[in-house]
Amino acid sequence: MEFFDTNIFVYAVSMAPEDQAKRKIARELIAAHEIALSIQVVQEFINTCSNKSRLGQSREAVLRTVEIMLSYPCAVPSAALVRRAFAIQGRYQISYYDAAILAAATELGCDTVYTEDLNHGQKYGTVKAVNPFL
Repeated sequence: MEFFDTNIFVYAVSMAPEDQAKRKIARELIAAHEIALSIQVVQEFINTCSNKSRLGQSREAVLRTVEIMLSYPCAVPSAALVRRAFAIQGRYQISYYDAAILAAATELGCDTVYTEDLNHGQKYGTVKAVNPFL
């Protein structure tokens, strides 16, 4: 099972002409993998699609995608997840929110995080970051 960060889902639904190559890659990834994510990813997706009109997503479209996202295994915030994220942040000197993604991936037993936000190919504990858009 692989963990998908917010940008994968955003590109998958984007109607922006400049995102079409990434849209194709994101959709292929989603179709080909067993996906896990976190509530943080769902919240960031809602925020991004609600605030970037260039994506062309209506509230109804966002809700439909969110319902699909919530059907996947999903890490929920907990005290243990916050503590793990804080430790990861300190160890790797990354943003807390990126560390929370890694903590959630670890909690769900994922060995790969697909994201643009971390160093491609780097291992963060047991989780490897992969940027599929390179």
